Amino acid sequence: MGNVAAVDIGTNSVRLLIADEAGRELARPMQMTRLGQDVDVTGRLAPEAIARTCAVLEQFRALAEQHAVTKLRATATSAARDAHNSAEFFDAAERALGVRPELLAGDEEARLAFRGATSGVEPSRGPFLIVDLGGGSTELVLGTYEPEQLVSLQLGCVRMTERHLKSDPPSEAEIEACFEDISRILADARGVDTARARLVIGVAGTVTALAGMSLGLTAYDASRTHHGTLTFAQVEAAFQKLRSVPVAERRHFLAQPERAGIIVGGAAVLSTLMRRFGIAELLVSEHDILDGLAASLR
Repeated sequence: MGNVAAVDIGTNSVRLLIADEAGRELARPMQMTRLGQDVDVTGRLAPEAIARTCAVLEQFRALAEQHAVTKLRATATSAARDAHNSAEFFDAAERALGVRPELLAGDEEARLAFRGATSGVEPSRGPFLIVDLGGGSTELVLGTYEPEQLVSLQLGCVRMTERHLKSDPPSEAEIEACFEDISRILADARGVDTARARLVIGVAGTVTALAGMSLGLTAYDASRTHHGTLTFAQVEAAFQKLRSVPVAERRHFLAQPERAGIIVGGAAVLSTLMRRFGIAELLVSEHDILDGLAASLR
């Protein structure tokens, strides 16, 4: 069958996974391009954000060619769903990557995240609640062997940051408004019986960044964070530490310092979510929608 490649074009980052026919990972680069820059306010993808993202897609195309990839699937999520000019982006992305990205609905994004997050976890530990906290949206998925209940919420680290956290560091009033907005959106998270979950699995950049911070990592190391635990107390402590200092100082606390500008918004979402649903701790997974995409090609 040959090697396969999956590209996840998110609100904050663009990621590539290349795997062989047995599913073994060959390459997994990630670059933050902030495609969703100001989308929550303008409803449009900014030309410079499109350009940044397509430049990375060109690099990913070259890497896929180097690995003799025979199948490539690319998807775009929250930012592209929200933007009125997404067709303009898809045209440019197709020229850069050689494959036209698919626009994933929130439900399909949730299903792929579930497939990736539960890979390598014994079904006997389920039912699982997957918390996929992205840049523009957060997906909650409940199930054991496959998704049984799911919801996609307009709630993410970039969206909350751009909407509320404009000062550096954020003011008390901004933090309060952010929490109120998160709580309001979570109140609409009906249809997912979170109390049924025996194991909560958290995925995506905010979760892995906070896990790395709790471990004291100075360089990103997925082997250290994958399938570790992150407690509510650790998330709360990290949030309080990060919210009180400016972005320049925040960078010193993170293994991925480029997340410093949006990590407070992400930590606010995760903290509020864990408090609301009574989640004392979650399992951190480095496997997510990207792994679900790659698995769909095998």
